[in-house]
Amino acid sequence: MAPLLLQLAVLGVALVAAALILIFIVAFVTATKMPSLHRHEEEKFFLNAKGQKETLPSIWDSPTKQLSVVVPSYNEEKRLPVMMDEALGYLEKRQKQDPTFTYEVIVVDDGSKDQTSKVAFKYCQRYGSDKIRVITLVKNRGKGGAIRMGVFSSRGKKILMADADGATKFPDVEKLEKGLNDLQPWPDQMAIACGSRAHLEKESIAQRSYFRTLLMYGFHFLVWFLCVKGIRDTQCGFKLLTREAASRTFSSLHIERWAFDVELLYIAQFLKIPIAEIAVNWTEIEGSKLVPFWSWLQMGKDLLFIRLRYLTGAWRLEQTRKMN
Repeated sequence: MAPLLLQLAVLGVALVAAALILIFIVAFVTATKMPSLHRHEEEKFFLNAKGQKETLPSIWDSPTKQLSVVVPSYNEEKRLPVMMDEALGYLEKRQKQDPTFTYEVIVVDDGSKDQTSKVAFKYCQRYGSDKIRVITLVKNRGKGGAIRMGVFSSRGKKILMADADGATKFPDVEKLEKGLNDLQPWPDQMAIACGSRAHLEKESIAQRSYFRTLLMYGFHFLVWFLCVKGIRDTQCGFKLLTREAASRTFSSLHIERWAFDVELLYIAQFLKIPIAEIAVNWTEIEGSKLVPFWSWLQMGKDLLFIRLRYLTGAWRLEQTRKMN
């Protein structure tokens, strides 16, 4: 009996080892190179308030605004106006109180099939193209890819990522600014402040099914175990970065879809960029593009492959690259 158990144990260990080796090989072989930073010709321009084409700036130019707000949008014609009204109401009021404060909002239409670009352009006509710009991507790149395109076209000293659903109260940007300032001195002028919903976890668990709660805990464990330590909520879409931190991290990003936040913070921690996690006011808004089970499954796979691809050297952190 003992020899049989020993043989089974050896066989089990061998199978586990073979499975791990296979996963490593798959992760390495299927690793794509750094996503192309190439813009389609139509994506190099934006329309000003008169409908005329103007060339987009570059993040490698000197900043001319205090704050850039990048809003990734995919089929958001219904939810976008609520978010834009709140954001612009706050930004305009702040500018009246402090005339030295300057801002821009960049709406990146990620290949939408609805009227997202037209809805966003109405704000450009109302406020002017110096404040509101719309970038319409030729094809869907994913949330991370859309944000990257907006970041690389921004003019702000600080760059805020904000979701089109308006789930986070926009005035909470002041909390992120304080969190960013508290991290000073910034090494190489790089720092990140992440909005966080971790303080709302107990309330959200009470409203979720056991299955979704299990998925959430599983995802959080994988994030902690494989990629990012010390950040309880990596997925909140409200993040503030210094211009230097944004250019460095987004230039090194491989993941362009839902798990891009995790790789972004993984890169930041690898580069020893200081990160603050700041509690923000957040409300769940109907119309999420996430399909619970399959989206979580995809993100789980991405987390595993992020870790393995950096571990095996299939992915490497490169010097900052410029977009063509």
